[in-house]
Amino acid sequence: MRTLVYFLTLGFFLSSCQSTPESNKPLVFTDEALSDAVIYEVNLRQFTEEGTFKAFQSYLPQLKELGVDILWFMPIHPIGKTNRKGSLGSYYSIRDYKGVNPEFGTLEDFKNLVDEAHQLGMFVMLDWVAGHTAWDHPWISAHPEWYLKDENGNIIPPNPDWTDVAGLDFDNTEMLQALEDDMTYWVEEVGIDGYRCDAAYNISIPFWKKAIARLNAIKPVAMLAESDGNHKGGYPLIELFHMSYDWSGHHKLNQVAKGNMNATDLANHLLELQKNYSPEDAVMTFTSNHDENSWQGTVEERMGEASEIMAVLTYAMPGVPLIYSGQEYGLDKRLAFFEKDFIPKKESRFMHLYKTLNALKKRTSALDVGKYPATLSVLETDNENVLAFSRTKGNDSIYFVANCSAVPQTVQLEVSGTYNDVFGNAQRTLSELSLAPWEYILVTN
Repeated sequence: MRTLVYFLTLGFFLSSCQSTPESNKPLVFTDEALSDAVIYEVNLRQFTEEGTFKAFQSYLPQLKELGVDILWFMPIHPIGKTNRKGSLGSYYSIRDYKGVNPEFGTLEDFKNLVDEAHQLGMFVMLDWVAGHTAWDHPWISAHPEWYLKDENGNIIPPNPDWTDVAGLDFDNTEMLQALEDDMTYWVEEVGIDGYRCDAAYNISIPFWKKAIARLNAIKPVAMLAESDGNHKGGYPLIELFHMSYDWSGHHKLNQVAKGNMNATDLANHLLELQKNYSPEDAVMTFTSNHDENSWQGTVEERMGEASEIMAVLTYAMPGVPLIYSGQEYGLDKRLAFFEKDFIPKKESRFMHLYKTLNALKKRTSALDVGKYPATLSVLETDNENVLAFSRTKGNDSIYFVANCSAVPQTVQLEVSGTYNDVFGNAQRTLSELSLAPWEYILVTN
């Protein structure tokens, strides 16, 4: 069990926090750090009333207490004004890859934020948008040959709906080199710990190989690909990145919550993950992110009464769980994408839920992913609406059993023994269960 190691590590961390920053060892991303990591996506504009680095920085201790390990910031760069959508524009319409959006503060403000996050033991990842720039990025006039063009020679967006951005031509090696140089800047000069790479599936594979190698030569970096694991040409991006998205799993969570799929579909997805990925590959699991919240709906809209069970499942199933800004407060509105909005800081059952799950990630190796993963076993049930599986590593194990429907269910499992309920002091047996609608059980040995 990890319990003793966990508290010894916690004690060391607390004592180290009392020393001067100069005496602390630099925070370095490792395979071990990934194994039990929790990612938090930061929507900086909407997180506070001010929408600034300084205002967000005051929440870092709370996020550490929540159990966050990696902060992923949506793009922090200046936003294009030409063809802008809305009054403030999209984070993803970037006018200067090495600049900071003045609405958020200064570069020095961001460096201070990164430094405090590191002192608290949290890594910082930036969102990197390699596929397109704003229409008023200096490259447009200085290097028009770096962009995609139509048959008439006009620069075009990579997608007709993305009218606020101009598509980059990945066959242009000079552009790729400039992009790599800008990417290196934030690791080398600012000290960030890696990138979430926007639409990674659509970017040049040689670029990713070269850029990631260069970044790792500076220091080990965490790399998350926005992709289901593959490049559009079939190349397995997961071989280059630490993590890719479990988009297919996320869509199944939505469909099960709506009653369009059942537990058997989720069980088959877990088996497909084992088939399509090696045990060491890590996928990011989630119930929401900036795209889903703004365009597809809140968790409550998409999942309703199944919201809690799906949140727990993103931790129990193999993956690196993601919390989107405000989910711990029970975020129940779609955040505006091109305007100023605000995440209310309300009391919510999800705060306790995420704290409990994050502590469990640290306490048991049965939820480990990455280079030294826990094993997964999908359990046979006699009910297509009940999902059951176990995960094991060394002497640690967890069992997850859930009624994935809106009506009561019963199930018999070939599981003997007594286990500890993660969300209470109760001892549970799993051999014969009656489950209320959307009821779940998560236990450890």
